[in-house]
Amino acid sequence: MLRRLPAAPKRTVNRTRTAPRRTGHDHEEVDIMDDVAAFNHRIITEFRQNNGTVGGPFAGAPLLLLHTTGARSGKPRVNPMMYLPDGDRYLVFASKAGSDSNPDWYWNLRANPDAQIEVGDRTVDVRAVELEGAERDEKYRAQAERHPGFAEYQRKTDRIIPVIALVPATAR
Repeated sequence: MLRRLPAAPKRTVNRTRTAPRRTGHDHEEVDIMDDVAAFNHRIITEFRQNNGTVGGPFAGAPLLLLHTTGARSGKPRVNPMMYLPDGDRYLVFASKAGSDSNPDWYWNLRANPDAQIEVGDRTVDVRAVELEGAERDEKYRAQAERHPGFAEYQRKTDRIIPVIALVPATAR
């Protein structure tokens, strides 16, 4: 069963989390969000330079770039992520590596379900639809079988990791 994503709830987030940098100096700290942003920037750049192909931790995996509008800021956002092809749809998984909270892009899609993706060298207009029940479970299981890290992500958290179908405008 498919349902449209409801509006994102009002929430506050502390974005100043820090962690020690592994340089031998415990007093050095680095903003975790800056590290994630830098990592994502490198993946996005490599993706665009190589028509959707990247190396490193995503080598050989199906990858897309999700363009959303910030739920609170209204600013454009781009996130690289693995996907599972499903007919005309692209399924993405709000795993956040097993964190107990959903990723920001999930909240962005709840607030603004019309988005774009880059796949290979194409840009596609899509609408986000959250999967539920047995269909959600089946698709998550399929992703975890192909990429076992997703099974570990689900084991690490008490939340049910959302599965989002990105439905191309031409398929609606």
